[in-house]
Amino acid sequence: MQPTKPYRSEDLHYLKMLARQYPNVQAASTEIVNLQAIRNLPKGTEHFISDVHGEYEAFLHILNSASGVVREKVDDLFSTTVSKAERDQLTTLIYYPREKLEAIEAETQDMREWYRITFHRLIEVCRLVSSKYTRSKVRKAMPPEYAYIIDEMLHTHYEDSDKRDYYENIISTIIDIDRASSFLIQLCELIKRLAVDHLHLVGDIFDRGPRADIILDSLMDYHSVDIQWGNHDILWMGAASGSRTLVATVLANSLRYNNLEVIETGYGISLRPLSVFANEVYRDCDVHCFEVKLTGEDASHYTEKDKLLAARMHKAITIILFKLEGQKLLRNPSFGMADRLLLDKIDYEGKCITLQGVTYPLEDTDFPTVDRADPYALTGEEAALIDQLTASFRHSEKLQRHIRFLYSKGSLYKVFNGNLLLHGCIPMTEQGAQMEFSIGCEALSGKAFLDYADLTARRAYYSKQGTAEREFGMDFLWFLWAGRNSPIFGRERMTTFERRLILDESTWTEPKNPYYRFYNDPSVCDALLKEFGLEGEHCHIINGHIPVKSKKGESPIKGGGKLLVIDGGFCKAYQKTTGIAGYTLIYNSACFRLVSHEPFSGRANAIRENQDIASSSAVFERLESRMKIAGTDIGRQLQEQIDDLMALLWAYRSGAIVEDHKE
Repeated sequence: MQPTKPYRSEDLHYLKMLARQYPNVQAASTEIVNLQAIRNLPKGTEHFISDVHGEYEAFLHILNSASGVVREKVDDLFSTTVSKAERDQLTTLIYYPREKLEAIEAETQDMREWYRITFHRLIEVCRLVSSKYTRSKVRKAMPPEYAYIIDEMLHTHYEDSDKRDYYENIISTIIDIDRASSFLIQLCELIKRLAVDHLHLVGDIFDRGPRADIILDSLMDYHSVDIQWGNHDILWMGAASGSRTLVATVLANSLRYNNLEVIETGYGISLRPLSVFANEVYRDCDVHCFEVKLTGEDASHYTEKDKLLAARMHKAITIILFKLEGQKLLRNPSFGMADRLLLDKIDYEGKCITLQGVTYPLEDTDFPTVDRADPYALTGEEAALIDQLTASFRHSEKLQRHIRFLYSKGSLYKVFNGNLLLHGCIPMTEQGAQMEFSIGCEALSGKAFLDYADLTARRAYYSKQGTAEREFGMDFLWFLWAGRNSPIFGRERMTTFERRLILDESTWTEPKNPYYRFYNDPSVCDALLKEFGLEGEHCHIINGHIPVKSKKGESPIKGGGKLLVIDGGFCKAYQKTTGIAGYTLIYNSACFRLVSHEPFSGRANAIRENQDIASSSAVFERLESRMKIAGTDIGRQLQEQIDDLMALLWAYRSGAIVEDHKE
């Protein structure tokens, strides 16, 4: 391959540095050939998941199964030669190798024969899922202790009788030296790793479900992942940054849904100070409006005393939250939310409140810590309590590790391989224009405001303690969580006050931003994509956040196929409304495929009964030809490297840079 144009003189300094890595024509030429070969491989599979909400068992199952990709590969290979029961066992083994292997050992007499057959099948699956990658990339993904053995088995041609003996001898030796279980586990893990090249998590890891920390542990171990922050992620990011308001919000939400395991067990944060305060200050108070939601098998385990304490704690932290939110709104008039200052609007004598000119009775006005003359001021005890709880969030080593990961792998939005990924919305006006915000900045809208919001969210965590940048950043995180038409909240208001204290459900409504109406228009979607530098038939906006009500006939495909809503529906509380457990998305070299899921019956049942999540897969968009890496973002980066190397070749051949032929 000959260089087609000379280097620019201003690039000579850079090319000399590049020459340190590729010191002669041969080295540069070899790398060009390697990079061109990679660009001609099929694009890797992308997996999109959203709104997992702490439901770690369902999340891990969908992660292990790659939304059905693993089962599809097993069926492709063995549907005509292996029974369905055996295929079910094989897929479960790949999903949960340690647990399933233990169960199989307990019920199988001849494990040697079982291992021999299973190794053959697993190698076939591994060969299939690795076929679109370079041998070098597959080798790097292998467990180091078995890399040579797996590499040999993947590239041995079984038809050759000599090679067949060689292959069988490897398997026999593995079994003879008692390494069969270890080898099998590593082989299953490799299959899962190769089944998906990259994972996108489109927001909302936290809240509702029991253990978001387990989900984050698994993501930190995942080979390639990005995250688009959801409103519930921002909430925990703010709490970890030291926002007292968002600490109070996390605790109020967790108490409301009886979801304290992640706080106490996951992150080691003690709620004893809150329980002591609540039992003392709210001992004689009406707390019926703050009863917590008890669901599932654990509900029967709670005594009346337990329920009463939980309600007192919920009320205590919620009143602190209302005060802190009021303080935040008073010092940030640019949020444009003065109408959400509600504590000072309460008529205690009439036990009512007037909202937008309408008076509503209040179910509860028994607020012993609220000073009617200064309703947003914390008492000394409340201030000491919330400071202590905030310190616990800031000093939780595991929580801080997870939040740093969210900041390093996450962003408010991401443009990746022709798709725009965001959790919430791009705020719009009723007229269809992009909504402008002037919150600590000049009037910004669309991409410019999202970029500003991303930077400000980072300042909340990384700016020096006590600085104006950090303090405003933490206030801004609250705006992203609950602010009017925030790009990840996407609603007119958050009606926590009304839901707790007013029976009239008409006050509970949280109108969605007009974006969720306009995104049905293909021309609007195209215009939004264009602002983010995306044009073409196969470009999409990929959204989470808003559950798709499938049982009412709603489709996750909007805007004539330009926008996809993949709210995972993992949260069990939403499944009665949606009718399913949500959607995930697979984007491989041939097509985009939406996968709808039924509720998960549980990890133990999946392992014991080989039960997968019942899923329905539908291809909604095929590519004209199989996409190669050349057509991806990585492919374009590789082409830039090739261009630089071609310029280096020209420099060598023109004599501008002298080759180094040292061994």
